[in-house]
Amino acid sequence: MALVSSSGADTRVSRGTDVVTVVSVAVLAYALANFLHEAIGHGGACVVVGGKPLVLSSVHFECGEESISAAARRLVAAAGTVVNFLAAGISLIAMRIAGVRRPRLAYFLWLFTTINLLMGAGYFLFSGLGNIGDWASVCRGMPPLIWRPGLALAGGILYYVFARTAARWLRPLVGSDEAAATRARGLAVPSYIAGGALFCISGLFNPVSPMLIGISAAAASLGGTSGLLWLTQFVRGGQDASITPVSISRSIAWIVGALIVAIVFIGVLGASIRF
Repeated sequence: MALVSSSGADTRVSRGTDVVTVVSVAVLAYALANFLHEAIGHGGACVVVGGKPLVLSSVHFECGEESISAAARRLVAAAGTVVNFLAAGISLIAMRIAGVRRPRLAYFLWLFTTINLLMGAGYFLFSGLGNIGDWASVCRGMPPLIWRPGLALAGGILYYVFARTAARWLRPLVGSDEAAATRARGLAVPSYIAGGALFCISGLFNPVSPMLIGISAAAASLGGTSGLLWLTQFVRGGQDASITPVSISRSIAWIVGALIVAIVFIGVLGASIRF
């Protein structure tokens, strides 16, 4: 849906942008970021250090740690965030190479890069403030008066820097005129809602504990990527209209792909895979 102001500038999303396709792109980006964090990050590290994979779900990975050292346990806990940052770096390179010639792919790469960075920094902030989560496990045994404020501060600073930088990366897609921030919200807000819904609905099927819904699913999506709701204010480019916004047109392929991924993510990963 596109709305046009009286001055002729697009006020929601670029003319021709399809919100269903935007949501589909978000489902794919969120699902992939989550799978990389849980399966490749935590799961891969568990295998590497000699642990036994027990359970993989959309909200947690359980590693049999009886035979591994305390340092190895810390590595398993940290690996999810490390993989998110690595994925963001690779996606950023791909985004720079691809440009905006294929707008749907360009938006996917931007969103995938952004949510990996925000969730990574968010884990630092969340663990520092709440003494819970992956990095609380990494720092277990260390003086809390040192690591908790330090981790929370580092997470907060990184989160803000990543959000500001991601807004700048979005300009080639939404333009740089006075309506750019509003166009950006037309992309980022539906994506945030779709990603949060995907994570939280899948969490409802988790057999371990309803607490995982609040702690992991909601924290990682609604909390971890909440920057999508406010980073768009930094897209503003004043009266400079040198960058022409692009439209994300409807794509049946992206929509069908997102539907399939959502079914698997909710029905299979949501219910957990036991090894």
